[in-house]
Amino acid sequence: MLIDDHALVLHGLVEILNSRGAEVVATANNGPEGIDRAKRHKPDIILLDIMMPQMNGIETLRGLRAAGIKVPVLMLTMSHDESHVASALREGANGYLLKDMDPDELLPALYDAVDGQNVVAKELMGTLTRIVQGKPEVTELPETPISSLTPRELEILQHLAKGQANKVIARDLGISDGTVKLHVKAILRKLKASSRVEAAVIAVQHGMGRSER
Repeated sequence: MLIDDHALVLHGLVEILNSRGAEVVATANNGPEGIDRAKRHKPDIILLDIMMPQMNGIETLRGLRAAGIKVPVLMLTMSHDESHVASALREGANGYLLKDMDPDELLPALYDAVDGQNVVAKELMGTLTRIVQGKPEVTELPETPISSLTPRELEILQHLAKGQANKVIARDLGISDGTVKLHVKAILRKLKASSRVEAAVIAVQHGMGRSER
């Protein structure tokens, strides 16, 4: 599965992987969408960008792990920033690759990660050594309005962004109307939104509520 906010990157990765015998079961262009699709499609491995707007890759990784998704996650990014490498590994990433890597090296890296190996771009081995030695200062990526939402709240917010009523949300998620109401209240409080409509607007601004690919 691929999570990246750039459509051209997603298309290119799909072409590269499919041409080498790998099956891309799902793609997503933002964090909340990625968490939701990872739960539904259950991929063997996830490639995740870091520098995404609204909900960055580190926050998305944190959300994936909080949602119980334990499959290997490899960061695939243009960023050489040492703090990004450290944050990703600390949050449970299984590797850190760079987008300018040789396409022929991508699939072997995925197989290595599925086999339980940690995969780091050779250009970053010095960075990795410093991290292991405990030398780098880790700078958190900036948090966003939806950073504090739980995976379930993100799921419900996606439904709000589509304009769905509580009964419809409850039916789709297999929970009670009362449970949905409690989650909606928590969402409004965390987003500092005065109504579900305002929450839906915030969600759409953060790339949620889009149609399936």
